Amino acid sequence: MEKRVMTDSKRRKGLMAASALLGGVLVLTACSGGGDKASGSGGGDTSQAKADEAAAKKSSEAQITITPKDGSNDASINNSAAVTVSKGTLTSVTMTTADGKAVTGALSADKKTWKPSAQLERSTGYKVAAEAKDAEGRVAHENASFTTVSPANSFIGNFTPEDGSTVGVGMPVSINFDKAITNKAAVQKGITVTSSSGQEVVGHWFNANRIDFRPETYWKENSTVTLKLALDGVQGASGVYGVQQKTVTFHIGRNQVSYVDAQTKQMKVTQDGKTVKTIPISAGSPENKTYQGIMVMSEKFKETRMNGATVGFTDDDGKGEYDIKDVPHAIRLTSSGTFLHGNYWGAKSVFGSVNTSHGCVGLSDTKGANDPNTPAAWMYSHSILGDVVVVKNTGDKTVAPDNGLNGWNLDWAQWKAGSAV
Repeated sequence: MEKRVMTDSKRRKGLMAASALLGGVLVLTACSGGGDKASGSGGGDTSQAKADEAAAKKSSEAQITITPKDGSNDASINNSAAVTVSKGTLTSVTMTTADGKAVTGALSADKKTWKPSAQLERSTGYKVAAEAKDAEGRVAHENASFTTVSPANSFIGNFTPEDGSTVGVGMPVSINFDKAITNKAAVQKGITVTSSSGQEVVGHWFNANRIDFRPETYWKENSTVTLKLALDGVQGASGVYGVQQKTVTFHIGRNQVSYVDAQTKQMKVTQDGKTVKTIPISAGSPENKTYQGIMVMSEKFKETRMNGATVGFTDDDGKGEYDIKDVPHAIRLTSSGTFLHGNYWGAKSVFGSVNTSHGCVGLSDTKGANDPNTPAAWMYSHSILGDVVVVKNTGDKTVAPDNGLNGWNLDWAQWKAGSAV
């Protein structure tokens, strides 16, 4: 490659040209050695000082800032993308995905800030081009490219109950993360659960993926609970960051707690402390006892299939001991398969007199789930998710607190011991 010796005057010209291209950022140089003049016929009129002064007059004072910074590869999908300007106003902002799809955005009333109108996509490259003018109408430009955080490097939490729902007094806020959380304290600090009742609410980690929140006693009836997820950018584990920023509210309905006594084979349904109905039941047989303890309704099905093979009840051929494809009025009490449900295949005489089930609590019903006058239909129609069912005198162990939404089986001291903050 040919080598050329650059004179001082040529070097100064190059710097002058570079300063004019920097969008309002001047590079001022101080030269030693006697104040050489630029070559040409201008003499003093084309000195370096006057050239820099002229460049400064032509450069916009508007200073554009694009976030995240150019080249970022783990940008947030919520709040990181923004364009701001000082000493000027934005005149044009375009944002596109790497493949050219336009991203809509909104400019603030004072034309100082621009932000995308919707959440960005994960694992997506974006390009931003911005233009602004200063008070003199001089134009400045800025460009940046970045990539949002990938699913492999982010975590989300699937939560219950749903936003806007009305639930029973036993419904905890339960969050299951799609990645194991090792930095539990940081994640828990990014989650707040409050009640209009003023009850203290505490989080309890069951494992690295699940945290539930509840008060010491059941939620106050007719209160409102608010869940705020401020997990955007929170590091949950090494190289894994949160992306959620969301507020959820749900309403607590009337206080309904039902009491199942496997010994008397009766269920007493109470609302706001008063018994509203007593229903004969058939609980688990002596060979297949029903769990004891406090259980919370987590799902409801007008009809559902129950196959013994899915919960460990199989014959010698490996097939389920039972496989009923249309169990009516089924209400889930545990994730392991305990239900409160209608039973049309058993003799009517068993309800209130004999425990015959494989561990569920059965109520008299009819095939098809269309008779509103059966005990099971009444229970189904008068129950909402989050209602409480307390089971006693079965002879079995207490249900595990993480088997379903059943953390109420831990006392308050045990519950608070599972908090990371």
